[in-house]
Amino acid sequence: MMPRARRHRGFTLIEVVITVAIVGILAAGLMPLMELDARRTREQELRRSLREVREAIDAYKRAADAGKVAKRADASGYPPSLEVLSEGVIDATSATSARIYFLRRLPRDPFAPDNTLPAATTWGRRSYASPPDAPATGDDVFDIYSLAPGEGINGVPYRQW
Repeated sequence: MMPRARRHRGFTLIEVVITVAIVGILAAGLMPLMELDARRTREQELRRSLREVREAIDAYKRAADAGKVAKRADASGYPPSLEVLSEGVIDATSATSARIYFLRRLPRDPFAPDNTLPAATTWGRRSYASPPDAPATGDDVFDIYSLAPGEGINGVPYRQW
């Protein structure tokens, strides 16, 4: 009588190597998708931040035009700095000197390379007196733009968003 061959359970080395190779190929294929998703998320945050700050700038201008914010006669009515939007201004129509706040906090540019900089310095600022094709700082803040180099997934440079 011949001894019966014992059945061995488990995987062979070749099966394990093939499985690891397949998982590695799948992971390598997912990396570009994960990078694209991270970039898309930052672009959505940039779009949201730009909209939030621009709406606050417009609200400040409306308040200045309505006489709620004190301004000089020769001033444009736009905020003198981005910090004013979150620090607030005194309501000129209030008897108790209440403050008007236009932002809870000033958002940062999500593409800013240095996270230690104050949020206001991460944005490019355009004054009311400067042309749109050559934005420059001035006495007020008419608009903001991203200082990030490069272009978005849509092909438009971040500075033009």
